[in-house]
Amino acid sequence: MDKTKSGIWQDMELKATALGKRMAQHPYDRVELLNAGVKVSGDRHEYLIPFNQLTAIHCKRGLVWGELEFVLADDKVVRLHGTEWADTQRFHHHLQNSWLQWSDEMSAIAASVLQQQLTVISDSSAEGKWLTRSAVLQLRQKIIKSLEALPVPVKRLESFDNCRELWAQCAAWLKDSEASRLRHNQVYTKAMLTQYAGFFENIESSPLNNAQARAVVNGERSLLVLAGAGSGKTSVLVARAGWLLTRGEAAPDQILLLAFGRKAADEMDDRIRERLNTDAISAKTFHALALHIIQQGSKKAPLISKLENDSAARQKLLTGCWQQQCQEKKAQAKGWRQWLEEEMGWEVPEEDYWHDPKIIKRMGSRLDRWVSLMRMHGGSQAEMIDGAPEEVRELFGKRVKLMAPLLKAWKTALKDEGAVDFSGLIHQAVNVLEKGRFVSPWKHILVDEFQDISPQRAALLAALRKQNSQTTLFAVGDDWQAVYRFSGAQLSLTTAFEHYFGEGDSCALDTTYRFNGRIGEIANRFIQQNPHQLTKPLNSLTPGDKKAVTLLPDDQLDALLDKLSGFAKPEQRILIMARYHHLKPATLEKAATRWPKLHIDFMTFHASKGQQADYAIVLGLQEGQDEFPAPARESIMEQALLPQPEDFPDAEERRLLYVAMTRARQRVWLLYNKQQPSVFVEALKNLDVPVARKP
Repeated sequence: MDKTKSGIWQDMELKATALGKRMAQHPYDRVELLNAGVKVSGDRHEYLIPFNQLTAIHCKRGLVWGELEFVLADDKVVRLHGTEWADTQRFHHHLQNSWLQWSDEMSAIAASVLQQQLTVISDSSAEGKWLTRSAVLQLRQKIIKSLEALPVPVKRLESFDNCRELWAQCAAWLKDSEASRLRHNQVYTKAMLTQYAGFFENIESSPLNNAQARAVVNGERSLLVLAGAGSGKTSVLVARAGWLLTRGEAAPDQILLLAFGRKAADEMDDRIRERLNTDAISAKTFHALALHIIQQGSKKAPLISKLENDSAARQKLLTGCWQQQCQEKKAQAKGWRQWLEEEMGWEVPEEDYWHDPKIIKRMGSRLDRWVSLMRMHGGSQAEMIDGAPEEVRELFGKRVKLMAPLLKAWKTALKDEGAVDFSGLIHQAVNVLEKGRFVSPWKHILVDEFQDISPQRAALLAALRKQNSQTTLFAVGDDWQAVYRFSGAQLSLTTAFEHYFGEGDSCALDTTYRFNGRIGEIANRFIQQNPHQLTKPLNSLTPGDKKAVTLLPDDQLDALLDKLSGFAKPEQRILIMARYHHLKPATLEKAATRWPKLHIDFMTFHASKGQQADYAIVLGLQEGQDEFPAPARESIMEQALLPQPEDFPDAEERRLLYVAMTRARQRVWLLYNKQQPSVFVEALKNLDVPVARKP
């Protein structure tokens, strides 16, 4: 140290001795105390260390010389060797005092920042408000950002008396924010169920159960309510709308209720009118919603094509175009022949096969379906081909070229009519929303039968919510009853709900009011053998005996109806179901006279969805012709344009049987073919379903 300098300069600068510098062979040989930091330097290197990056300063004595260690916030250590020990002590004392004095001033600022964060946490957790995942995430980001603005390193906060406890509380919340959110929401839910007990008792004809009420008060921005068969999904949708009105969270015109069919929407309207005493909330179908958006956004009402409700006219248009293509273009005729023979396995006549009445009849429904899938996709031909699975892409490209004239003919027919089809309606509505021509007034969107949603409809929901990031989505559905993939429904939109609709929550309605425990046990175990289905509880109010689900040979239908005629009451419904319409048993033609007191209905499995009966009879558990489970008979068009199915055998057919079994309140008979039993028969036997020789 230069002894000629005054005492204060001796305290503000420290140098290694000439010998110490030579012996230490270290990049740094001097340190200078600055206004709020130190500068450590050598002949070739210089390191500036502000006080706000320091976490400790150590003064050490070696065998001959002194040593200073500057510990930084990232645990990096900068060292100075070879200084005279007395000078090192003196410099360290002065530096330590300066740093601690600065630290005391900064700790007051840090304490103020921490207190502000605790106030924000406290305000967010105020009573009477649901704490959403997104709110907690934003709060975490805000607090972490505020910590970056602290004048001292976070790891020093525990050393200040005025910061220690404040930091402990902040750190505990950051570490456990999700658990804190859950605790808060549990307290909130309990308070709401108590405070609004009268509402939940009277909103429906029967009081809502605990799981239903909890779903209604859940305030997540995206909520999936898994509603098993007979668990009261409509009650929950009606109660949710009533809850939003009662709590003042929405005006009637800020609530959008969506259903998939007009009949379901009308039924919802009736329930709303009856239970909420208002006409101001009206359920819409997705098509009606799209129509409304286009009308408001473009000030003109689109005309829905007459072809949409006239399958015969559609098929006539498409087969006519197909025949013309084959007649006029040899390449088209050759391409179609290959398609029908190689992929469809048809026997095609040698000459002018496009005039063959049988071929024309078979082509009508298929062309209708394939054009419909292309319309639903809505993209260009190149986009369709790019989006197809790689293993079928090349062949699908050839199919699309053959289909292109038919799609063009369809579009020309619409243009001539000055109309749009249903798919075009939704695409137009999304376009209007994305261009900002319609501003969504809805703060809350409630969707029924959510498991039936398609990517196209999901895009419409996404476009609505994009306009207002605070719009909530209350989706009620049951992945166990997803049976409409053939019309474009994508199951993963439900099973991977948060991936598509943003981080949110899911809950399950855990009680069925329809079927007994035995039907529930068999149906639930049967459906959950597919690991892709979501796991959920579904308890029954009555136990049911072992015979509540019975396997019976299919030649016993008459005997079964004879037996039912002995104990079934006239008001009790008997629902007979099969995979296809044409499997309606001939026995039913004599039912009106042979069993005049029995209330018997026949439906396909698909049509029975949403229905219930006292007794259910399931037909057609067989292999061979009209087999069930039905084999996947998809053409390349379906494989490329429909959502990919799960990797589990007969997944959707399994859900169909689940739907059929869960229509019954009291008993289910599963009629199987003794010579060629369905693979489901063995699966049901393994679930301990008894096999009876006769009813």
